[in-house]
Amino acid sequence: MARGNQRDLARAKNLKKQKEQGKSQKKDGDPKKRMESDADILRKKQEAANARKEAESLEKLKANREKR
Repeated sequence: MARGNQRDLARAKNLKKQKEQGKSQKKDGDPKKRMESDADILRKKQEAANARKEAESLEKLKANREKR
Protein backbone atom coordinates (compact mmCIF):
# COMPACT_ATOMS: atom_id res chain seq x y z
CA MET A 1 0.00 0.00 0.00
CA ALA A 2 2.03 2.85 -1.31
CA ARG A 3 -0.66 5.52 -0.91
CA GLY A 4 -0.12 6.07 2.80
CA ASN A 5 -2.00 9.11 4.02
CA GLN A 6 -2.38 10.65 0.55
CA ARG A 7 -6.13 10.00 0.54
CA ASP A 8 -6.59 11.75 3.90
CA LEU A 9 -4.55 14.74 2.74
CA ALA A 10 -6.61 15.00 -0.45
CA ARG A 11 -9.84 14.93 1.58
CA ALA A 12 -8.60 17.68 3.88
CA LYS A 13 -7.50 19.80 0.92
CA ASN A 14 -10.87 19.33 -0.79
CA LEU A 15 -12.75 20.25 2.40
CA LYS A 16 -10.73 23.46 2.72
CA LYS A 17 -11.41 24.28 -0.94
CA GLN A 18 -15.15 23.78 -0.47
CA LYS A 19 -15.20 26.08 2.57
CA GLU A 20 -13.44 28.81 0.59
CA GLN A 21 -15.97 28.46 -2.24
CA GLY A 22 -18.81 28.80 0.25
CA LYS A 23 -17.40 32.06 1.56
CA SER A 24 -16.95 33.57 -1.88
CA GLN A 25 -20.48 32.68 -3.02
CA LYS A 26 -21.92 35.09 -0.47
CA LYS A 27 -20.38 38.02 -2.34
CA ASP A 28 -22.11 37.21 -5.63
CA GLY A 29 -25.11 39.20 -6.82
CA ASP A 30 -26.12 42.84 -6.90
CA PRO A 31 -24.25 44.85 -4.23
CA LYS A 32 -27.22 47.16 -3.58
CA LYS A 33 -29.59 44.26 -2.97
CA ARG A 34 -27.02 42.60 -0.73
CA MET A 35 -26.55 45.81 1.27
CA GLU A 36 -30.30 46.20 1.68
CA SER A 37 -30.77 42.63 2.83
CA ASP A 38 -27.85 42.93 5.26
CA ALA A 39 -29.28 46.17 6.64
CA ASP A 40 -32.69 44.54 7.04
CA ILE A 41 -31.16 41.63 8.94
CA LEU A 42 -29.28 44.02 11.23
CA ARG A 43 -32.44 46.08 11.86
CA LYS A 44 -34.31 42.94 12.90
CA LYS A 45 -31.50 41.92 15.23
CA GLN A 46 -31.43 45.39 16.78
CA GLU A 47 -35.19 45.38 17.30
CA ALA A 48 -34.97 42.01 19.02
CA ALA A 49 -32.11 43.22 21.21
CA ASN A 50 -34.02 46.38 22.17
CA ALA A 51 -37.12 44.35 23.04
CA ARG A 52 -35.05 41.99 25.16
CA LYS A 53 -33.36 44.88 26.99
CA GLU A 54 -36.70 46.54 27.66
CA ALA A 55 -38.15 43.30 29.00
CA GLU A 56 -35.16 42.90 31.30
CA SER A 57 -35.51 46.44 32.60
CA LEU A 58 -39.22 45.90 33.28
CA GLU A 59 -38.37 42.73 35.19
CA LYS A 60 -35.84 44.64 37.29
CA LEU A 61 -38.39 47.36 38.05
CA LYS A 62 -40.95 44.76 39.10
CA ALA A 63 -38.39 43.06 41.31
CA ASN A 64 -37.48 46.36 42.95
CA ARG A 65 -41.14 47.20 43.59
CA GLU A 66 -41.77 43.80 45.16
CA LYS A 67 -38.85 44.29 47.56
CA ARG A 68 -40.34 47.52 48.90
